[in-house]
Amino acid sequence: MSEGNVEYEDVPEDYRTLGGRGLISTIVSDEVPPVCHPLGPNNKLILAPGIVTGTQAPTSGRMSVGGKSPLTGGIKEANVGTRFSQTLAKLGIKAIIVEDQAEDGYSLLKIDKDGAELMDAKGWSGEGLYKVYEEMMGEFGEDVDICGCGIAAELSGANSGVAFNDLEGMPSRYAGRGGLGAVMATRGLKFIVADREGAPGVGIEDEETFKKGREKLVDALHEHDVTKPGGALNSYGTDVLINIINEVGGLPQRNFSEGRSEEASKVSGEEKAEQIKERGGERPHMCSPGCVIQCSEVWTKPDAENPVGVLEYESVWALGPNCGIFDLDTVGELNRACNDLGLDTIEAGNTITIAMEGGVAEFGDGERALELMEEIRKGTPFGRILVNGTKYAGQAFGVTRVPTVKGQAIPAYDPRAIKGIGVTYASTPMGADHTAGYTIATEIMGIGGEADPLETEGKAELSRDLQRSTAVIDSTGYCLFTAFAVLDIPEGLEGMVETVNGVLGTDLTVDDISEIGKQILKTEREFNQAAGLTEEDDRLPEFMREEELPPHNEIFDVPAKEIDSVHGS
Repeated sequence: MSEGNVEYEDVPEDYRTLGGRGLISTIVSDEVPPVCHPLGPNNKLILAPGIVTGTQAPTSGRMSVGGKSPLTGGIKEANVGTRFSQTLAKLGIKAIIVEDQAEDGYSLLKIDKDGAELMDAKGWSGEGLYKVYEEMMGEFGEDVDICGCGIAAELSGANSGVAFNDLEGMPSRYAGRGGLGAVMATRGLKFIVADREGAPGVGIEDEETFKKGREKLVDALHEHDVTKPGGALNSYGTDVLINIINEVGGLPQRNFSEGRSEEASKVSGEEKAEQIKERGGERPHMCSPGCVIQCSEVWTKPDAENPVGVLEYESVWALGPNCGIFDLDTVGELNRACNDLGLDTIEAGNTITIAMEGGVAEFGDGERALELMEEIRKGTPFGRILVNGTKYAGQAFGVTRVPTVKGQAIPAYDPRAIKGIGVTYASTPMGADHTAGYTIATEIMGIGGEADPLETEGKAELSRDLQRSTAVIDSTGYCLFTAFAVLDIPEGLEGMVETVNGVLGTDLTVDDISEIGKQILKTEREFNQAAGLTEEDDRLPEFMREEELPPHNEIFDVPAKEIDSVHGS
């Protein structure tokens, strides 16, 4: 970016069998100085589709975005489902590496079958992303795919994400976590436009093995109750978890002060699906072509006006119950504001709750919450506090009950009521991230076995196993939700591995998954250690270890030595 150059490089042999998260973590480890300032010239932004992304593999349209996080100070990979990833893969691009910083203004990177070029993007600076994406599709074509960062990133906000268009063209698909939008903006890159017309497609080394594996995985996804057509995710989306997690007492309310509310059903997946049907929205829906789960949706105002895109479980919780708000229309408008500004909804919702606890607003005041979003749009001093996330807001407002790990806000499962996920929050290199080792599958849903969510025993091993397998899934390009099926149906897992072998021409087996995941995590942890993070950063907030959470009146009491053992063997 410092010279305005775009270059193509052959993929190094050491990187040939890598993709997604595994590739990003390796490049960051190899090329980014661990002690560099995340917004300075030595950090890099990397985008990488998964190994099987762009093929006919089911539910495999995932994109990894990474770099050194301005929020955690460590390595970061944020994951998103988007057609953009499939377009890149079909264009023969294994990764985009954005390095150095432009001296002035913002650029747009345009990529198609003929090559890539940087263009001036100054005219789209300071604008909301819904308007900008519509204008860009008018200029470049309705079928292009767009990646970009918003006003929050232009303010160098640690709460800024990287936005991708959904299939309707709206900026609703986010690699949200870790402040990577600010990394993109501080390189001087505002947008990437990818045109798949005439793309050569993804080469497959062993078509027969790939086809056999694909059929096994499709069968497993169609069989499992969570992932099958008409199943839980297909019918109600990820927000089906509102009622489930509320019932077990782990749905955080009003800044993690309670774990259950009688009002939660007002923002549940079941209620939302009914309203979408009445309003003329869309559900079920794909986040990217080829998804057989189809847990996405298009939420709108009544009469199908002002569509937002998907309202995910995490977003509904963060902007809803955690703020004391139980109105889907208000949640939808807050979600739209986050999408428009380029904010991570999890971090934004937690930041609003800190402002509420700090006396800036009352819990439940949706109108005031929307006003806080406008402070960011205006770039006021108050907005600059909010755009930098939960921890920063806690310091500014003098709040001590701040739900973060490694500076990143805790997601929608209270670890005092679901203790395995607390181990993941503490020990993953990514900061508080439920997707890094989703113990909810086992502790709450009974997938891959069973475990009492209130017990501490065995949670380190559970988290370790899931963190390793997740690191591999995030590298393949498969959606994490495929894990629901493959954890319970061995043939589905075999099929997943066979599709990877088909693309790469390798001979991996199911038994290799744990070791591959272990190596990815080792790379990430070594980067964090070199960046200055220690075991003391692998801890949940003090209040969660001391304050009892109603209704179970539990604290997070998994011993520190258990947490430290997660990556110790």
